[in-house]
Amino acid sequence: MYRRTLLASGIATLAMPRLARAAETVKLRDLYRKDGSFTDLALSHEGKRVTVEGFMAPPLKANSQFFVLTKRPMAVCPFCESEAEWPDDILAVYTKRIVNPVYFTVDIAATGVLELGAMTDEETGFVSRVRLADAAWSA
Repeated sequence: MYRRTLLASGIATLAMPRLARAAETVKLRDLYRKDGSFTDLALSHEGKRVTVEGFMAPPLKANSQFFVLTKRPMAVCPFCESEAEWPDDILAVYTKRIVNPVYFTVDIAATGVLELGAMTDEETGFVSRVRLADAAWSA
């Protein structure tokens, strides 16, 4: 019995750092006000790890390390020409690895560091107002 208790406490100890870093789940709709500005929730979570659920939009290019998370499934690319046209129901997700796209109707969760403000991707020219950096995702 002692060995089981020791093993269980060892596993719990190993899991604690992972639990301490657990990301809060936020909704896309909670990031923007109606006037397009960022909400207090978004501003208070800037620079922190968050999880956002949604759908992977069709990729802008093959072998990319980013994708766009959308509030609802989109069969066509939702990409914008400028920051002014950025819709309030999408989020750029930058990963450490090349993204293997999933079908656009598969619900996924992306977790990463929330970044706010305009940024233009040097490689693609894609403009984002809000994004997750250092992200991972799962279906």
